[in-house]
Amino acid sequence: MNNNGSQERYVIGVDYGTLSGRAIVVRVSDGAELGSAVHEYEHGVMDDVLTAAPAAAGPVRLGPDWALQAPQDYVEVLKHAVPAAVAAAGIDPGEVIGVGTDFTACTMVPTLADGTPLSDLPELAARPHAYVKLWKHHAAQPHADRINALARDRREPWLARYGGLISSEWEFAKGLQLLEEDPELYSRTEHWVEAADWIVWQLTGRYVRNACTAGYKGIYQNGEYPSREFLAALNPDFAGFADDKLAHEIGQLGDVAGTLSARAAAWTGLPAGIAVAVGNVDAHVTAPAAQAVEPGQLVAIMGTSTCHVMSHDRLAEVPGMCGVVDGGIVAGLYGYEAGQSGVGDIFAWYVHNQVPARLHDEAAAAGRSIHQHLTELAYAEPAGAHGLVALDWHSGNRSVLVDHELSGVIVGQTLATRPEQGYRALLEATAFGTRVIVETFAAAGVPVTEFIVAGGLLKNPQLMQTYADVLRLPISVIASEQGPALGSAIHAAVAAGAYADIRAAAAAMGAVHRSVYLPNEADAAVYDQLYAEYRTLHDYFGRGANGGMKRLRALRRAALRNANRAAETAPELVEGVRA
Repeated sequence: MNNNGSQERYVIGVDYGTLSGRAIVVRVSDGAELGSAVHEYEHGVMDDVLTAAPAAAGPVRLGPDWALQAPQDYVEVLKHAVPAAVAAAGIDPGEVIGVGTDFTACTMVPTLADGTPLSDLPELAARPHAYVKLWKHHAAQPHADRINALARDRREPWLARYGGLISSEWEFAKGLQLLEEDPELYSRTEHWVEAADWIVWQLTGRYVRNACTAGYKGIYQNGEYPSREFLAALNPDFAGFADDKLAHEIGQLGDVAGTLSARAAAWTGLPAGIAVAVGNVDAHVTAPAAQAVEPGQLVAIMGTSTCHVMSHDRLAEVPGMCGVVDGGIVAGLYGYEAGQSGVGDIFAWYVHNQVPARLHDEAAAAGRSIHQHLTELAYAEPAGAHGLVALDWHSGNRSVLVDHELSGVIVGQTLATRPEQGYRALLEATAFGTRVIVETFAAAGVPVTEFIVAGGLLKNPQLMQTYADVLRLPISVIASEQGPALGSAIHAAVAAGAYADIRAAAAAMGAVHRSVYLPNEADAAVYDQLYAEYRTLHDYFGRGANGGMKRLRALRRAALRNANRAAETAPELVEGVRA
């Protein structure tokens, strides 16, 4: 009972990340987070070998830029994390009134008509295309290039809504790759389902496509997908893709997708029949958790990658954005999305591959993580002292170039360059990439009025200060460490009827600390100079003056193909070389 003598009510938010799923229990009245639990995916990200394949199939190797997952790993989150979170909260499960979920996107599941993933079929379990294609599966870049070229040639009106470019991460590029690389599996795919909707399907027994991913990732604008004529021009067998494999009931954000089925109630320990909210994307669902529901409030969800979402009352065409969707974040406003494909992933790559053992030992001796140790060393000297500038494209560029054939660069290294200096250059590069996005919004007439950070990287105060200095903007931070899960819980509260709409629920359940970091003029002036160098490199490599990055990727792919062929014909020789 609460202080007024009335019974408290609770909602569950489940956030599906890249490597794990997290469930939290949230009090409806004030957004208090009472308990949480995490369950790691058994198979993680499969980007080299298809580890979920049957052992009898032998090692099934994946090509460059592949990233797959096993869909049953997502169900295990419901079975483990949800009951554990409820137990940690110490509440009566009977007081839970709703469940909301969010997912990384665009993450696609090929299924039968009843929602069974193709990878669950024994005869297909060794076929890579039967599995979930994770958001960072970039092997469909050639297919995205063809979609973009054809759309430009035909002057398709929907292309401008996506900044002029469709990403290899999205539904159509991945679907075209499936058709052309495994036409048998394409024909057996009866629904091409966003994982955000597939998990809601598992919870409720009902398939409802959410308006967010349909609009941002599925080229669904003004009630229509790209025409059959357009799709047929890509490949005659692709003509029916939208009608036959995508088109389905669209659910609006905050609406009820269905109620918790008896099967899902047994998995979770929650009451059957409670509301399950329409699915959502981890970034977009975070906005209400940060109380960012008014025009110009941009939320940067900073983790392995960064997604930038902002609502505005004006519709504009913004070059290189991931999309603009009416009601894509909150009803009544246009939702804009941009992003950087690699941020935390880049920092992790650097410490795992570029940092000597002595620094790892120093960090352990000091009781600090290697990231903390490198940050302390790097920021012991003033801005610009490292003499470096980097490009943050190790996972390609999402915005504003929308090209995953691009790659990373560090310029200015000498024999005196130290590991912590390279690390700082990469931290700064991600801030420069964000500045490109913020400036592009402003130039299109939809300026950023407040910059709010959510996600794990906000725990690094030096990085946050760097963003304030580079952007020349105050940085606000979300008050919750579980922004997406809290946002999903907010949507669950609306779906359950506890609040009239997302704005009302955000005001009661969300929280943000305003202007925590303010720009430092002296450092900002130095960063202006470094940013000018970044923009020179950005345009030189990213806008066609130098195509060396793409040529190098082509060489890499050719070399790997040759190595794989050699492995198939003379495996003992290849293994001997590897050994």
